[in-house]
Amino acid sequence: MPATILESALSQFHSAADQINLSDQNRDYLTAFKTTFHTEFPVEMDDGSFRVFHGIRVHHNIARGPAKGGIRYDAAVTIEEVKALAMFMTWKCAVVGVPFGGAKGGVIVNPRELSTSELQNLTRRFTSELVPIIGPDQDIPAPDMGTNPQVMAWMMDTYSMARGYTIPGVVTGKPIALGGSEGRFEATGRGILYVLQEHLAAEGGVSGRTVSVQGFGNVGGVAAKLLQQAGATVTHVGDKDISLHRPGGIDATSAFVYTQAGGSLRDWNREFGHAEEVAPAEILTADVDVLVPAATESVLTEENAEDVRARLIVEGANGPTTPEADAIFQRRGITVIPDILANAGGVTVSYFEWVQGRQFLQWSEDEVNAHLRRIIAKAYREVTSRCPIGGEGCTQRQAANWIAIERVVEALTLRGIFP
Repeated sequence: MPATILESALSQFHSAADQINLSDQNRDYLTAFKTTFHTEFPVEMDDGSFRVFHGIRVHHNIARGPAKGGIRYDAAVTIEEVKALAMFMTWKCAVVGVPFGGAKGGVIVNPRELSTSELQNLTRRFTSELVPIIGPDQDIPAPDMGTNPQVMAWMMDTYSMARGYTIPGVVTGKPIALGGSEGRFEATGRGILYVLQEHLAAEGGVSGRTVSVQGFGNVGGVAAKLLQQAGATVTHVGDKDISLHRPGGIDATSAFVYTQAGGSLRDWNREFGHAEEVAPAEILTADVDVLVPAATESVLTEENAEDVRARLIVEGANGPTTPEADAIFQRRGITVIPDILANAGGVTVSYFEWVQGRQFLQWSEDEVNAHLRRIIAKAYREVTSRCPIGGEGCTQRQAANWIAIERVVEALTLRGIFP
């Protein structure tokens, strides 16, 4: 039976903990979850009836600062998934030096089945349930799968109404008109570009590389577009509905603009792209230089890892690679730039948005991108200093986890344990 994402997260943690000789007490502390919040709440539907929904919010660790993490609306949300993603957020914030702890949340719902008014009702009621545990100094939600800046606007407004005044810092990923940050929408995909540019700097850069991108939303779509604009040839892209291949390159910029305007990747291809439709599995096993899994977790497993032909994997999704696949990639000499580094652009610019909201300032997009590049580049160099490119006996995931765990333990040690 395949491991769950939580089992994979714990396996990665314990492996790294073994390698740095982490004490049993710190191991117990870092595998505990500070807050696990469940709520079941009614939502009025358009026809006057109501449905009961199940919501979850988890705080993993707050030794380094307020909890931070996305809210996802998805029919497959589970407590194990939310716990794993909260843990990943703790490590992600630590490895890039952002002063937050890890959190995650979600509602078990297919948002595409709800009208706009029903989605707003659900968001506002869920937010009201979360009011006791969120806040700009406690826990700062952000968009994730199935949510977007509009959902964050409703969350911010609901929380602010409960407090009696506007509190823009309670969430990030908001529309710019409500205190959102320039550059936040593209931040995760742009972080993928920046980390890839750092990795390939000594090998001629990104230009001319062939790339396959699984997922074509706010992460994969942005990454594909930016990689194409940087000179890469995006030969494969895919979303939940269609997977495409074009040897000479897919116009990812055109496709992304089309899908962001409300069209589907399938319709874009029919009208403009004229790429060959391929099996979804081919996106992951394409004969390319770089693979970017940017859709969902646990897509690279022991069943398909031997078939992966890319020599470099840059994880855009959270937890896309199982520990079994990691071992195969290490044996085969395939480099994996791990999620807690590669997709940390989103939380980094969320931190910038939080800072701007607390100070009622607005940075330009150029300022945001410059700060993002500096932080991602610094984090990448710190990881590779612990596990040099081409080095034997370690992986970038292990090195990133060593750094993250050590930073959280340092914060815990300096703070001490409250009696």
